[in-house]
Amino acid sequence: MPCPPQRTSAVPLSYRLFAAIASILLSGCSIAAVDYGKIRHADYVAEPRCTAQPGAAVDEAALPYFFATSRLPDCRTSEIELLRHRGDRIRYGRFNAPREVVVGKKKRFLPPLAFQNSVDWWRALQAETDRKQGRVLLYVHGYRENFSTTSKDAAQIARMTGFDGPIVEYSWPSQGRLLSYVVDETNMYHDVRNFRDFLKSLAEQPWVKEIVVVSHSLGARLVIPAISYVDRTSSSADSSNISNIILASPDIDRETFERDIEDEVLSARRVANNRRITVYTSRADKALAASRAIHGYPRLGSPYCFDPFEAAELKARGLPERCYPASRPGLTVVDTTDVSRGPTGHSDFLRSAVVCRDFVDVVANKRTRPERVATEWAHVFRLMPDPAVLKDGDDSICQRTPEVEEPR
Repeated sequence: MPCPPQRTSAVPLSYRLFAAIASILLSGCSIAAVDYGKIRHADYVAEPRCTAQPGAAVDEAALPYFFATSRLPDCRTSEIELLRHRGDRIRYGRFNAPREVVVGKKKRFLPPLAFQNSVDWWRALQAETDRKQGRVLLYVHGYRENFSTTSKDAAQIARMTGFDGPIVEYSWPSQGRLLSYVVDETNMYHDVRNFRDFLKSLAEQPWVKEIVVVSHSLGARLVIPAISYVDRTSSSADSSNISNIILASPDIDRETFERDIEDEVLSARRVANNRRITVYTSRADKALAASRAIHGYPRLGSPYCFDPFEAAELKARGLPERCYPASRPGLTVVDTTDVSRGPTGHSDFLRSAVVCRDFVDVVANKRTRPERVATEWAHVFRLMPDPAVLKDGDDSICQRTPEVEEPR
């Protein structure tokens, strides 16, 4: 039986994705399986540019942002590219937002980048941190991403927030494909040790006074266990420099999150040391509706009511049928349902003007914002449309660029 074609229709994305996966499995076809490829992985990294030498010069003005990655690089052409394959080790370097280049007579949008020796990279990160306020912003991407899309997002976060410190992106080998969700999950879990060791190294640097962690989607499943690990094992007194944790559209089991933050991540002493978590959630998030259909349980980034009796009770009281994680000190939930943007509603913090402004304030350590509407739950706020924002005003306020656009 041939594999079913991919089609688009008015049917919600969650049902289309679930139906596509089910039909492919029943037909005996693979779901965008990753393979080794036709080139030896050692050949991708054979060029000297893939092995940065100590002391090698890097144009810091042209490459203002930092990255650490477990992706396999391809150094065979004029433009270094980070692939969807797992690399043999963590590599460090500098990058900028993607721009149009010609590779093999084809126009592509790729970010300029250069690798750095790990000692040089950490030294450069310290110098940049010391010039600022001792703050570092660490961005961890989610599902269906490649390095071009994530570098674009990281650059947008830098522009939008005007962050007063270095921007660091951690890039794990997401496939950048719609039907590679399970592969992405597999690679994400495979990368847990890499990321937690990197985060521990960052948190233990005496010159890092504050780490703002921003994760999107599946990245939350790397971030939360890693912070817990650092809390348990860090040689520093209490790893309190990991203080501001932002989970945008987190694709993590809601009950698992509630359980796992209790012992370490939002323990009383860490909250007393100013640690907090902000969760951006939306009932309009079609990607997380699909994830719930696959996993069977609600995701933290979608206020879906798993308990039908709870939903019925809310409806009887004239309230929206939206359910959230339980309240606890240090946790704030911001519901973006009413201002959601994009075809999937999965990246409101980068697409919706109202959410972008809220996100900027959270990064700047502001705890309140007048646009937030209180709910009956003290830790939950709704964001409502701003009539002063024109229909096409989201991009300018969020400082988005149209290149390498992805349907999120």
